[in-house]
Amino acid sequence: MLKTFFLSFFLLITVAAAPVAPSFRIAKLHYGGGGDWYANKTSLPNLIQFCNQTLKANIAPDEATVELDSPELFTYPFVHMTGHGNVSFTDAEAKNLRRYLIGGGFLHIDDNYGLDKFIRPEMKKVFPELEFVELPFSHPIYHQKFAFPRGLPKVHEHDGKRPQGFGLLYKGRLVCFYTFECDLGNGWEDVGTYPEDTPAVHEAALRMGANLVAYALTQD
Repeated sequence: MLKTFFLSFFLLITVAAAPVAPSFRIAKLHYGGGGDWYANKTSLPNLIQFCNQTLKANIAPDEATVELDSPELFTYPFVHMTGHGNVSFTDAEAKNLRRYLIGGGFLHIDDNYGLDKFIRPEMKKVFPELEFVELPFSHPIYHQKFAFPRGLPKVHEHDGKRPQGFGLLYKGRLVCFYTFECDLGNGWEDVGTYPEDTPAVHEAALRMGANLVAYALTQD
């Protein structure tokens, strides 16, 4: 199973005595529907660098791009999805994503403002039997390498609502984590990309991102 395959990625928490080839890559999801899946160009490279430094990970520095119907989807233990606009999954894509997530994969969806009304019905195609539930602040995803006792950091205001972290739980396992009213990925981007973002906000966003990666690779 994919879950067994991903156990090899426990190298995340080991320290290599000498430079070695990257243990794995993480990927950005290229989805259909016309939405800007390619947004936040510097976010994943910065997150990867931060994880390699603070978690002693060995992630390839360059992100991959993967489509939902690609067999390569199953080679990535962590897949990131973002955007502002329309999202559309075909039936075949929804079926393949379900197989990936049930088999041990992990999807992080980051609402870059405007994604919510599109992504919820599409994820219903993937898991018609599940609902997004807000995770309590005591959930382990907020308490990996870095502690977030008040939940997600707030990066951008937009509607002024509090940031929320929603999950899809399949047989008790968190397979998808959805960050809403947070703009976490924007916080990962180069300092100065958004003049209003302070270095402290950037650091908090990266720390929360590192928690996501650590959780995805070490959960049961």
